[in-house]
Amino acid sequence: MSKIGFIGTGHMGGALALAVGRTKHEVYLSNHSPVKAEALRQQIGANAHIIGSDEIILTCDMVFLGVKPQMLPALADELKPAISRRNTHVCFISMAAGVSVGAVETMFARESGASAAVIRIMPNTPAAVGAGMIPYCVGSEADEADIALFCEVLAGAGTLDRIPERLIDAASCVSGCGPAFAAMFIEALADGGVRCGLPRDKALLYAEETVRGTAVLAEVTGQHPGEVKDAVCSPGGTTIEGVAALERAGFRAAAMEAVTAAFRRTMELKK
Repeated sequence: MSKIGFIGTGHMGGALALAVGRTKHEVYLSNHSPVKAEALRQQIGANAHIIGSDEIILTCDMVFLGVKPQMLPALADELKPAISRRNTHVCFISMAAGVSVGAVETMFARESGASAAVIRIMPNTPAAVGAGMIPYCVGSEADEADIALFCEVLAGAGTLDRIPERLIDAASCVSGCGPAFAAMFIEALADGGVRCGLPRDKALLYAEETVRGTAVLAEVTGQHPGEVKDAVCSPGGTTIEGVAALERAGFRAAAMEAVTAAFRRTMELKK
């Protein structure tokens, strides 16, 4: 059983802490808001504990950095004495958008100059319920034991996919931003049902389950999304009329532009 630390327990850090809390590992939480940390500790249960950030550095085998990208340098400076006092290996998991593995390795290096072991992840909020999509890349100082522990502690968070770091920003604009885009589609689908006379609760249930089921269908059968669509579109039928309406409104172009706009903003923030 390993000790897994979380420094920063906002939406994303909290989601991952909940996922790790479902494993056999001990979870240690640190947050500038004691109230928020305590609420999360109660959600996780008996294997979660609240300690200081320095204590997390000194005692945990793996440390998730859940602060905003612009706060990372100050956090590294604050933790530098504890990092230098530690005489055993620790792996940092960074979820800071736009901050490279190399930058985190340098920030959290020991005072002796040895680079930190870092795994960079771009998770999404469905990880809180075990349905996340988590692209990750690995720094040169992280060893096979780090990778194995990382995959083990997040096994209950969803799907893990290792990719080259050059692709992780684009990946985050699909999987990281995607839940917001998908939620907007579910809401709009339900609104359409209400417009046609369905009660709100029924419309929302049907929209949620339809989107969920369609994703599972495509995944299990291996069908391209276009094939899934075609199978529902009978000649001269109702679905193809709806598809035509979506095309007239620029539905697919809007979805593509949403991802591209998020990517452009990511590149801006990196500067």
